[in-house]
Amino acid sequence: MLAKITPTPYYFHCYTTILLLLLLLSNYDKSTAMRIVLQRVKSASVRVEDTTISSIGPGVMALVGLHEQDTEENLAECCKKLLASKLWPNENGGQWRHGVKQKKYEVLCVSQFTLYGTLSKKNQPDYKLAMKAIPAEALYTTFLSLLRENYEAEKILDGQFGAMMDVELINDG
Repeated sequence: MLAKITPTPYYFHCYTTILLLLLLLSNYDKSTAMRIVLQRVKSASVRVEDTTISSIGPGVMALVGLHEQDTEENLAECCKKLLASKLWPNENGGQWRHGVKQKKYEVLCVSQFTLYGTLSKKNQPDYKLAMKAIPAEALYTTFLSLLRENYEAEKILDGQFGAMMDVELINDG
């Protein structure tokens, strides 16, 4: 297994805004990679039916997409990469030196099957590469457990799997 962080080129050159796509590659095949989009935030929240179910202050919002062939091994590698991603400057101003754990920030995870969306020839969305709901919910729950085991459990929050969520964030950058 190989885990790779691929910064979006536009944001790569901007020191204050970070949008990363973490790809967990199975046998170097990007089409079967777990996808996580990380956004550095000043705050973020998730609402379901006009009720806020999770909110964080400074930290990371992570959109988590599971491929139909993802395994628990993939989850462990992405957990490690998410918690180790150096997204903030250090106290001397050196860019990309501190991660969420070093800063003691929070993480808000949101399940996002649309990360595996493609457009058909008729320009209609197709999500057949995304894991189906029942196994995806089980793996997503396992992913959250791994994050909580490897960091401070109370600093890992999430949305509501399968719900129509309103996600708000204030970008840090």
